[in-house]
Amino acid sequence: MSESSNSSGGGLSPGDELRVALENASLDTLAVRAGQRRSPEGEHSEAIYTTSSYVFANAAEAAARFSGELAGNVYSRYTNPTVRNFEERIAALEGAEQAVATSSGMAAILSTCLALLKSGDHVVCSRDVFGTTTVLLNKFLAKFGVSSSMVPLSDLSAWKAAIRPETKLLFLETPSNPLCEVGDLTALSTLAKETNTLLVVDNCLCTPALQRPFEFGADIVIHSATKYLDGQGRCLGGVALGRAELMDEVLGFVRSAGPTMSPFNAWVFLKGLETLRLRMDAHSANAMELALWLNEQAAVEKVFYAGLEDHVGHALAKQQQRAFGGVLSFRVKGDREQAWHVIDKTRILSLTANLGDAKTTIVHPATTTHGRLNAQEKVDGGISENLIRVAVGLEAIDDIKADLQRGLDTV
Repeated sequence: MSESSNSSGGGLSPGDELRVALENASLDTLAVRAGQRRSPEGEHSEAIYTTSSYVFANAAEAAARFSGELAGNVYSRYTNPTVRNFEERIAALEGAEQAVATSSGMAAILSTCLALLKSGDHVVCSRDVFGTTTVLLNKFLAKFGVSSSMVPLSDLSAWKAAIRPETKLLFLETPSNPLCEVGDLTALSTLAKETNTLLVVDNCLCTPALQRPFEFGADIVIHSATKYLDGQGRCLGGVALGRAELMDEVLGFVRSAGPTMSPFNAWVFLKGLETLRLRMDAHSANAMELALWLNEQAAVEKVFYAGLEDHVGHALAKQQQRAFGGVLSFRVKGDREQAWHVIDKTRILSLTANLGDAKTTIVHPATTTHGRLNAQEKVDGGISENLIRVAVGLEAIDDIKADLQRGLDTV
């Protein structure tokens, strides 16, 4: 059946009819359909618009586009149909008014901070965030007069104590990387409203397939699209989402500074979103089984995974998440030597710092992802020398276990 034959004859274009039909659609349907506008060519798969610029019908139209008086494409640094398709689809999945795509997850964090903060402002951030986020706040934003305080993710009293009159953002990721700590989004949202601050949540490890922070009161959600939104480790990208009034500021920064997502990468992420829930359920199931297995290994000192009933954040994670995600970490008995031994004995798992891939990855956080933290920051964040992080992929779980067993049996 052609698209035109689906028309109800009610005066709406086929694209408008689709958007109306998707208003009450489920996440799985939105992940496949949201945001697409077919060109006159009638393509079924989303098109890749690999163009730097656009041609205007006349000088008046060009002036109106540049001024913002007339909506439409101007320059692919900040307007591109493929990127817009990705933005609208991820916004639909998260339940956001607007999304702004960027060149990486860190670019999304940087763009949000530089768009919404000024010299003299203050950020309260959970100390359990990705190591580069800590460096961005404490080293680079500090150069421009933005100060930050790092607090334990789950200690609400510490969040309250750290807030100052000049505090503008509360920033966290939940679950955290790599210890899978869980932040109370409802409590932090209430605190943000009471203190006139914005709650910013890095939802990278869960994605909207497992957790939707806006439903708990978040103001802004951040993703590294590089991870699970892609799902196969192919491209770099990021996205910030929130109310239009906030995202307009972020878009203004991206327009001026240029940390832009490429059309090709946006197209790859669109393909990734189509299978997002299926993959996240599979990642979660594999990670749950691996966590239970690791708990039984004599060489393992402790396993960090919110799916385990003895995890301190288990009950809260059950309230906020559909499942527990694909990332876990564990401490081997010993120190760096024993951790490296387990890692180096693997033959199937990929020794790489990325996560969210179909391929299982393994890494030593203290010397890689969190290696730029100073000694005290590592201690505060629980990044010990015997800690190993595994981002569990989609291989057969018995093969993942067997690969880890090579090192665990010889520690």
